[in-house]
Amino acid sequence: QVQLAESGGGLVQPGGSLRLSCAASGSIFSIDRMGWYRQAPGKQRELVARITSGGTKNYADSVRGRFIISRDNAKGTVYLQMNSLKPEDTAVYRCNGHDIVTMGDYWGQGTQVTVSS
Repeated sequence: QVQLAESGGGLVQPGGSLRLSCAASGSIFSIDRMGWYRQAPGKQRELVARITSGGTKNYADSVRGRFIISRDNAKGTVYLQMNSLKPEDTAVYRCNGHDIVTMGDYWGQGTQVTVSS
């Protein structure tokens, strides 16, 4: 079993920055891809960014150039540096881990990010 714990959300003004962290614990040896998804009120959940254990990254078009995903494999932690935040980035951000043995997904509880003046 794998547990994911997010931290770093909060309220920030437009143009500001936040850094989210997601720490994995438990049987993390088979977790390959880790990433961040978000869901705003009344909208579907969408992929924000993800990264494999080998460092391959993918970004949503809406955040490319503003957000940076990184990973510390030794710590089992993934980070999302969010810069130039916009009000439309407001959402609950959830960490995801994909298990390449079971082909299952693990999710964190989510952290609220609010971009408002």
